[in-house]
Amino acid sequence: MHYVALLSGGKDSCYNLSHCNAHGHHLIAAATLSPQSGKDEIDSYLYQTVGQDAIEFVARALDVPLYRRVIQGDAIEQNAEYGSRSAGGVGVMGDETEDLYTLLKDVKVHHPDVQGVSVGAILSNYQRVRVEHVCRRLSLTPLAYLWQRDQAELLSEMIAAGIESVLIKVAGIGLTVKHLGKTLHEMQDTLTRLNNLYGLHVCGEGGEYETLTLDSPLFKHRIVLDETEVVMHSDNDFAPVAYLRIKRASLHPKEPSSDERVEIPPLLEDRFGELKDIVNNPVLEEEENRSSGAHNPPSNNSHHIPDQPSTRAVGSWLAVGNIHPGPPLDLEIPLDQQVRNCFIQLQEILESRDLRMEDVSNITLLLPSLAPEIFATANKAYAEFFGVSPPSRACVGVDLHKGVCVMLECIAHKENSDVKTRKALHVQGLSYWAPANIGPYSQAITPCVFVSGQIGLLPPSLTLPSPPSLALETALVFQHTDRVIRAANNAGGHVLLSLYWLVDNADVMHVQRACEKFGEETPMLFLVVASLPRGARVEKQVLVHTGCFTIPDEDDEDTFTQISRIPEFLSGDIHVERTTVATTSTTPSVLNWQVSRFDVPGTLQCAVICARGHPSPEDALELKNLPSLSAFWETALSARLFHRVDDDFSTNSSHVLFGDRDMPAVTSIPCRYIGTRGSDEQWDWAMALVGV
Repeated sequence: MHYVALLSGGKDSCYNLSHCNAHGHHLIAAATLSPQSGKDEIDSYLYQTVGQDAIEFVARALDVPLYRRVIQGDAIEQNAEYGSRSAGGVGVMGDETEDLYTLLKDVKVHHPDVQGVSVGAILSNYQRVRVEHVCRRLSLTPLAYLWQRDQAELLSEMIAAGIESVLIKVAGIGLTVKHLGKTLHEMQDTLTRLNNLYGLHVCGEGGEYETLTLDSPLFKHRIVLDETEVVMHSDNDFAPVAYLRIKRASLHPKEPSSDERVEIPPLLEDRFGELKDIVNNPVLEEEENRSSGAHNPPSNNSHHIPDQPSTRAVGSWLAVGNIHPGPPLDLEIPLDQQVRNCFIQLQEILESRDLRMEDVSNITLLLPSLAPEIFATANKAYAEFFGVSPPSRACVGVDLHKGVCVMLECIAHKENSDVKTRKALHVQGLSYWAPANIGPYSQAITPCVFVSGQIGLLPPSLTLPSPPSLALETALVFQHTDRVIRAANNAGGHVLLSLYWLVDNADVMHVQRACEKFGEETPMLFLVVASLPRGARVEKQVLVHTGCFTIPDEDDEDTFTQISRIPEFLSGDIHVERTTVATTSTTPSVLNWQVSRFDVPGTLQCAVICARGHPSPEDALELKNLPSLSAFWETALSARLFHRVDDDFSTNSSHVLFGDRDMPAVTSIPCRYIGTRGSDEQWDWAMALVGV
């Protein structure tokens, strides 16, 4: 794609251009924001302004037109999010982010074919969120290939790639005026030593230093600083703040570079590469003995669904299940209108509980197919109901009842008005890290970490592996999930529930093997459905808890203590004797149960129950009497009830299990195969429970 470079002149913005070039993108312009005339630097939260007196030389060295704008706004919105969570929200008037919007809008006027924006962000969520907000409003794709990269590796790669950048500002412990003008190569050992001593960010991500790039593989000329002046801003003994004022610079000819290659990081980390190999060998052997593409079509989809949504509130949490357009079912109603109908119902339910759409944490969207035109149509209507930081989501194609084209379920949480705890990881740029969202959803929502369904896309291109590879897709969904969890919460977290959606029964055993290799003990299900986004073969959806809790002190209820806990995982089988009224004979049944929980009262817990046959009163009694599960019958918030698509699963099954009192929000989901970990058993039904 044609793209514009968002230039600061520093090492990151220039090195990212080399990665854009490596992926076949074409640079057509540069854009930058500068302080007002007469100011070398301003205290901006978003932009590097030191060195702006040389930025024109960087653009000329790249041989592209430069578009400039003076920063007029201030950092008005300083929170993690930018803009409104409400649908249709725009920017914040008077904020410095809006200067970037005006600048890039001007670039689009002069270059209507521009599609992307090169961004050098490495760790700054503050910067990433604001640039992505602007790009979304202008229908531009952020190209952020440095995002979440290891800084030590990145610094070495920059130097090896021929990025010649010099320090033009110092503001970190251990850095002094004598380091100004030094190249990255000259500073590498010093930066590494300061990192070991004080935790200094070797790429300056903590604001410890700023750079100006004098040469790079993409430069047609190299820059020479002919005259500079040191400006001391703060003469501190430990961390003085000083910068170079560029008084005079010039461009000098350079030999054309014969090697513009950059080091592309490995697609898979070592541990996920090992996981791929474990899955790959048996898959290759199996595919030699069977034809590909057998997706086990259903023999019947006559199951019934309740007419009304199912709701359950526990404390500040609300779950809503079984939302669909409802009767009368008019097959002539377009899909986008049916999606809107579902969300209008959801809005009304939320408002009746003093909640709003922006309080929704997670959504499961069920469609009859995820063919590209259906997926695109549903996403377009879906996006009308959310602004920034939309909920996490799993989108799955299932064999819905004839005439039903959309069904969804969700979990929402009411925030304390004084303490805002909801945070979203909503990454929209192309990178090596993990896939950008391919719909109106966030990768993760906290405080309880709801992680969106991850499929095996290649992050730089958002395409599936070619040729198709279950082993690589599986390794990627594990890696993507792991990286999203770590990015959403620096301390990581504990997976409490895992759902693996697949499209082929034969793939289940291989993904199960991957779970065993990865050492997953959490309650989990393997669910074969009709289709997944982009034609993927596997999608992984998890619910995570950080394990961190704030509890009142035993001696003083006004004092709170931070504690950390590890969840316990329990599982077992129950053999149930069912009495058949007609014959007075008994039929043995097996209930498999798995639980994840903390020993902290009132916190998140999850369970999975699998069984053969239809749910019976005997099943319900056995489950209620099991100490490890009894709590769910009081605090169960939501229940996704999976059942065989070829079975006429009656609507009162949830009532059999829970009775009419305190029943969780139930969503009935037809599947072509239901399995769980540690067993090749195919179950008739299963339930994934979330309790609080």
